[in-house]
Amino acid sequence: MDHTISSSSSLSNCRQTANFSSKSDVVINASRRRTELRRMKIMSNGDNEYLPKRQRFVNHENEFPYHSSVIGRRREMEDAVSVELGFVNDTNGNSKFDFYGVYDGHGGSRVAYTCRERLHKLLALQMNEIEMEDINWEDLMVKSFSKMDEEINETDFIGSMGSTAVVAVVGDHEIVVANCGDSRAVLSRGGVSVPLSIDHKPDRPDELERIEHSGGRVVNWNGNRVLGVLATSRSIGDRQLKPYVIAKPEVTVNKRTDKDEFLILASDGLWDVMPNDMACHIVRKCLDGRIFKRSEEMNKRRMTNAAVVLSELAMARGSKDNISVIVVNLQN
Repeated sequence: MDHTISSSSSLSNCRQTANFSSKSDVVINASRRRTELRRMKIMSNGDNEYLPKRQRFVNHENEFPYHSSVIGRRREMEDAVSVELGFVNDTNGNSKFDFYGVYDGHGGSRVAYTCRERLHKLLALQMNEIEMEDINWEDLMVKSFSKMDEEINETDFIGSMGSTAVVAVVGDHEIVVANCGDSRAVLSRGGVSVPLSIDHKPDRPDELERIEHSGGRVVNWNGNRVLGVLATSRSIGDRQLKPYVIAKPEVTVNKRTDKDEFLILASDGLWDVMPNDMACHIVRKCLDGRIFKRSEEMNKRRMTNAAVVLSELAMARGSKDNISVIVVNLQN
């Protein structure tokens, strides 16, 4: 997300603010809808030659499975993605934990990239120091995010840079999500989308109260922003906005069930233009073979394909941000 304020508002933003709709707006929306349907048709026919045309949008620094990370219509790629399978094993070697993270940078990419390299290592270090049966997930996540924030703010390059972070640790028996900012994690369970995080927006009542209690203000300047600058109320970094913007994540722990299908983690480049239910519906169609034709090769890449389709549709629906998506299979 372009979390920091720009110098001027576009005409489209002004129209949205004024709730104005013109004939040209209707034509643009209809054109976007036709483009979206055309892309869905191409994909459902199994014509995968379309996808390489978008390779200029792909962030090739993260060639991990299960994800798509594209620059979209932005000039700079500020998102980062982390997939670490088996990043921690229990002492008996009977179970393992996988780590997934989406980091949405603002003011530059360096904080997001540093989180990609370091946050899972900080968490693994703490997990290896305790007995698994005594694990307190909220405490571990809060300490890991705090340590990451300290490391970032001790560096010279930080300036006004920061990054949101949504991470998931998937074990044999639980799914743990920690969120700091306005990226999001959504679980599909028994055909129903279940949000596992709540966006940290400055106008969220509890966040607004916390900011004002700390002596800060939320200013509506091209959207609600902390001190009129930042459009998220929590992030890693952003040293100049502390203590109003904090790095403490909200943590949810959910026991796994046989009804769990998949997990989606994504930056707000997806969620700004696509509701949770639609995203889960699209992924389900990909996994059922209703978008890509069934084949051995497509079956191996179906999670990656689902993430790619979500990114493509987000761009077709008008997303102007970087778009990073991870789709995690919970059926295997």
